[in-house]
Amino acid sequence: MTEKCIYCEAEITDDRPLTVCNRCGIRVWGEKMFNAILTNMKNAEETGTLCNCNLSELGKNNSRGIQA
Repeated sequence: MTEKCIYCEAEITDDRPLTVCNRCGIRVWGEKMFNAILTNMKNAEETGTLCNCNLSELGKNNSRGIQA
């Protein structure tokens, strides 16, 4: 299943944890930062420490003190 970029809705065909295409990612963050973000998110996904969650789903107060 292909996902679509959250900015331009272009198809993303590779298996990445971030739903932003290369073109938009580089425009938003710059090439070096976008590559670093992708690398770090892939590493976090592999180690099981990536949390792609919506803070509003966690509620106003949670164990980490993050407020939605």
